[in-house]
Amino acid sequence: MRLAKTTVGVTGLLACLIVGASVALGAGSSATPAGGRIQLFVQPGNGQGKGKILFTGAVGDYGSSSPTESSGGKKFGVATLKKGTITIDLTAISAKVNKGSGAIFDAATCTFSLSETAPAPIVSGTGAYAGIQGTIRLTETFGFIGSRYKSGPKKGNCNQSNNAPAVAQMGFVYGSGTVSF
Repeated sequence: MRLAKTTVGVTGLLACLIVGASVALGAGSSATPAGGRIQLFVQPGNGQGKGKILFTGAVGDYGSSSPTESSGGKKFGVATLKKGTITIDLTAISAKVNKGSGAIFDAATCTFSLSETAPAPIVSGTGAYAGIQGTIRLTETFGFIGSRYKSGPKKGNCNQSNNAPAVAQMGFVYGSGTVSF
């Protein structure tokens, strides 16, 4: 009986390895994706530097993201992925975040949070993503705990100056949409 269970277990494991290898080999192809629904996950980098980015769905790829400015006043994000690049127009989401109408500040806890959502058109792509088009509905969310004055007449109060360091901070971007090629 134990041998039969072991055989079934080994057979199941081999089947998983073969199917997994087939899926992994298919995922590595450089063919143009078919298009469809996508999800986007971003861990922004510190100080607007390179962050981590992951696409799931019709675009299954990962890499780094970096925002850049164009001369026309628009803001673009470039996803540098393993199979090519995707450039996204971040103008609308950047404007909403900069306006900050969804911000929540609590002076008693010295905390700040913001969450904004806006459409972000896909502008272009290279490599496997040449000819990509569509729009992603992006939600940018972040929060931080600010520092407090350590001395002087404001000791213990929240330091709200622009150059005050944050005690802790976290942010992320999520989006979903549909793409075609």
